[in-house]
Amino acid sequence: MSISEFSSGITSGSYPSYIAAGPDGNLWFTEGNAAQIARITPSGTVTEFSSGITPGSYPQGITTGPDGNLWFTEQGSTQGIGRITPSGTVTEFSSGITGSSYPNAIAAGPDGNLWFTEDAANKIGRITPSGVVTEFSIPTANSTPYGIAAGPDGNLWFTEYSAHQIGRITPSGTVTEFSSGITAADGLIAAGPDGNLWFTEQGRIGRITPAGVVTEFSGGITAGSRPLGIAAGADGNLWFTEIGAGQVGRITPGGVVTEFSSGITGSGPIGISNGADGNVWFVENIGNKVGRIVP
Repeated sequence: MSISEFSSGITSGSYPSYIAAGPDGNLWFTEGNAAQIARITPSGTVTEFSSGITPGSYPQGITTGPDGNLWFTEQGSTQGIGRITPSGTVTEFSSGITGSSYPNAIAAGPDGNLWFTEDAANKIGRITPSGVVTEFSIPTANSTPYGIAAGPDGNLWFTEYSAHQIGRITPSGTVTEFSSGITAADGLIAAGPDGNLWFTEQGRIGRITPAGVVTEFSGGITAGSRPLGIAAGADGNLWFTEIGAGQVGRITPGGVVTEFSSGITGSGPIGISNGADGNVWFVENIGNKVGRIVP
């Protein structure tokens, strides 16, 4: 296992936040403070794109869409959704999105649309590849929807930061919430290789089955490490960032945790993704770097 970091070509103070594997074999990440989207090749070459992105828009979440483009959220001067082609052409969408809703995480759904969380509006949004938006309210008031991921059951699953719950929304918009067994579901969420959903909490990693049964794991996780990003790796495990400890952790489907800090010299790791190269990639928000882990 080895860790490499890349900083060349990344705008100073850009605060990289989220990262996703692109359809072109590269990794794509958001640079909130610079209002840019960046692409990094498996060998570490970075290209940044700002044309077409509203200054101050603060791009945040990012994912690959069913149309072969990258889709990202904007929660700054523009509250909306952006689309960027692999060649760098950007289109922004805001019509139909509640003002000051703070779109955060975004994921491709099984229905061919993109789904995103609206932290401040207490809604889940759906946007078609052509840009038509529909919003769905969450039953629990002020729940602060945060992370979102497509589940193996054909639904979307999301975390509720303030309500300490996990929500499930069908492609038609029916929401079910789960709270039993959850201490604090306040991070991001990802589908695991075991057919369950995995999510980050304060000092824990949680697992929820499609039926809503929750198991939490805390053994081996550094106190105060604040797990945040999470993604399934090509090795059959889940990988997560620890923003408070400047580390990356690995958890097996059985709940065994290993933490890695050697080679991570920046700080504030947030987003994490499996790459087409079979490696795990993550962004360092404060360190202003992209990291690569070869499992």
